[in-house]
Amino acid sequence: MIRLGTRGSALALAQAKLVAAALDDEVEIVTITTSGDRGEGINDKSRWTSTLERALLDGEIDLAVHSAKDVPGELADGTYIAAIPARQDPRDALCGFADFASLGPGARVGTSSLRRAAQLRAARDDLEVVEVRGNVDTRLRKLGGGEVNALVLAAAGLIRLGRESEIGGILDLIPAPGQGALIVQARVGDDRARTINDPIAERCVMSERALASHLNATCNTPLGASAVPASGHDVTLRAWVGLPDGSHWISDELTGSAEEIGMRVAQRMIAAGASELLERAEEMAAA
Repeated sequence: MIRLGTRGSALALAQAKLVAAALDDEVEIVTITTSGDRGEGINDKSRWTSTLERALLDGEIDLAVHSAKDVPGELADGTYIAAIPARQDPRDALCGFADFASLGPGARVGTSSLRRAAQLRAARDDLEVVEVRGNVDTRLRKLGGGEVNALVLAAAGLIRLGRESEIGGILDLIPAPGQGALIVQARVGDDRARTINDPIAERCVMSERALASHLNATCNTPLGASAVPASGHDVTLRAWVGLPDGSHWISDELTGSAEEIGMRVAQRMIAAGASELLERAEEMAAA
């Protein structure tokens, strides 16, 4: 019996069920309330993972499943990334309209993501980008109620919740590192989850995480990172960093070894001024 720990949201449970079905063992899903679920640590990425990590280290669960984009660069001592299963669509979806061009000047576009807001403003300064929080159903109700004209949500979340019909179109934004992927965390020495690891997803996600780590990205960093397979074991990594108001940004794209590409792209972006841009982004987000 494997005890699989997860948050209790509808999306987290749907993701845990996918992992449970793939594991070659009997699985009990254990729901754990994180500090993020309690509204604590708003600007702390570990709010979604630290409680699950503690349960893992205390032996209350055997494995923990997370949305990869929520997992900090540093894991709790004594744990490791045991598996990254096959990835769902990592792109951002537009709900309410079929495409970006159909949004008229002044359209209210809702998102809870600093990265999405920054990229939307960079692409269209005539839009009114507003913060919309809550789970997927809550946000879709706000769209249906007319609070916003359109929403931007992760395509993967909508698909996993069976809400794919809500997707009006796919946006050409650069997703968050790890978006659309899951991470299964285990105690060091427990390799039972390795059977569900997808090598391609692992290469891509780990290169995106390496970029974020080398840029010292935080919750207040409008950072996009998207890796796709190239020839052999190489990946092509696209990256974007910018200010929350969309007034300045830096982007880059490079193909190379999955083990090195995150660091190489980070170095190129830092040379182009990314560190200073990210410092300003932190200041603007905290203001």
